[in-house]
Amino acid sequence: MEQNLPKKKTMEQESTVYLYLLPEDCISKIISLTSPRDACRSSVVSSVFRSVVDSDAVWERFLPSDYQQILSLSVSPFPLVFSSKKELYLHLCNNPVLIDKGTKTFALEKCSGKKCYMIGAKELSIAWGNKPAHWIWTPSPESRFSEVAELLYVWWLEVHGRMETRLLSPSTTYIAYLVFKFSDSAFGFDEAAEASVKLAAAPGGGGGGGGGKNSGSGEEVKAVYLNPTGRQRQFPMPTRRCRPIRHQEPVADAADQQLLQDRQAPKDRGDGWMEIQLGEFVNEKGEDGDVEMSLMEVTGSSSKCGLIIQGIELRPKKAE
Repeated sequence: MEQNLPKKKTMEQESTVYLYLLPEDCISKIISLTSPRDACRSSVVSSVFRSVVDSDAVWERFLPSDYQQILSLSVSPFPLVFSSKKELYLHLCNNPVLIDKGTKTFALEKCSGKKCYMIGAKELSIAWGNKPAHWIWTPSPESRFSEVAELLYVWWLEVHGRMETRLLSPSTTYIAYLVFKFSDSAFGFDEAAEASVKLAAAPGGGGGGGGGKNSGSGEEVKAVYLNPTGRQRQFPMPTRRCRPIRHQEPVADAADQQLLQDRQAPKDRGDGWMEIQLGEFVNEKGEDGDVEMSLMEVTGSSSKCGLIIQGIELRPKKAE
């Protein structure tokens, strides 16, 4: 007889039933307070959730509040016609938009909806960048921008970038990356370069740290190696007769791999370019201020050639 009695529902099951009884706009409000990743996961719970998750009301909340203003700065006609706000969101995650007269790109980080920017080489301050004997500006089919900077010959490498923190997502930790590659005849990058990131007041403004703080106290400075092979110490001082980077020996053992990891070696992006971390910072409130990023190798002990710079990218740090 006890077998015929209805089973008592658990508290979790009862909560789920009550949630289904809520109006769709209430469910929409609840889901919009989560994240794009959590929203997509909840869509498999039921057809009711799936309908709510796909609604414009949810994805409008996941888009940055100023996305329309940003898209109005697009070089190409924008916005395009999208069937939904979700489609627009996914488009911005997978297709960076060229803005600010072609000097920057804007995109979204897919899991969080945080803003991502790349500052093109033309917008960077490159020592001797306007001297044709040292740098040339050339188109690259793999670049987001119309032109990239290619190094012909220098002894002093110095690249600086600057970005207003108010343009970035607040309460977000960002990492700045130099996006680059080498020509077939590149040489001179076996020595350590100095990478740094710091927050500063906007030009003409007062105050100190601007829109946030970096992960350490003051300016974050570290040594990085642009040469992806890692065997910096096994080659003679680079000259024009030095073996190009493409002919150097690959990393052979675990010790070298650890050396690369400790010394911040570049990583392949999978789009024809490499990237190296310049540093990270916390953009707390996104108030007026600037983040300054730089890469310098100014010892003058070796000449350099063949570095191709696309720009500096700022992306939210992924949660570990």
